[in-house]
Amino acid sequence: MTARLLSVNLAVPGMLRSPGGRLVPSGIFKVPADGPVALSRESLEGDLQVDRRYHGGPEQAVYAYASEHAAHWSRELETPEPLPPGFFGENFTTENLLEDDVAIGDVYRVGAALVAVTRPRSPCFKLGLRVGSPRFLRIFLESGRLGFYLRVLEEGDVQAGDLIERIGRDSRPVFVSELVRLLYSRPVDPAAVQRALRSAALAPALRSRLAERLSETRPS
Repeated sequence: MTARLLSVNLAVPGMLRSPGGRLVPSGIFKVPADGPVALSRESLEGDLQVDRRYHGGPEQAVYAYASEHAAHWSRELETPEPLPPGFFGENFTTENLLEDDVAIGDVYRVGAALVAVTRPRSPCFKLGLRVGSPRFLRIFLESGRLGFYLRVLEEGDVQAGDLIERIGRDSRPVFVSELVRLLYSRPVDPAAVQRALRSAALAPALRSRLAERLSETRPS
């Protein structure tokens, strides 16, 4: 099936309230853009990135999330209305681009830009504040519905309705859903970790984390 960009979402300034009442600035509140948006090496033009440890920069320039997950989370969170594009802080709300089908290192043409998949999302505490439940982080992580980050290989304009065309894949692909299991699930499957480590597309940080997981399986 053809993958498509349903919405390009940009952050608006917002504050989250911690359980202790402290206000925390965040760029998680995103709204769909009207018309084309310029995508640069580190971000979309006009997107607010408050904490650069988790968002923005060359390896996390864009956060993509599948629209197909919205119905699941609407039931989980018991929302009266369908969750809107950008609810989880994603820049790209996509169609037909699920974690089972996307591999680390995949290269996609989106509008006039060229992007590559770098890693799954690792949710931070602000997502829990966003939905009003600290325990939601664990639920989100265990669901495997994390989405993924993109690196920009060629800058260009993107907009809702653009096709998302895969034009490259590593010869030993590690799919996003598989990597999520290897990073976070127990027990650790050492053979699967070793297969993943053979992929040339893994960034050094991911490779190091998988090596740590592999060490957990060895007798002390």
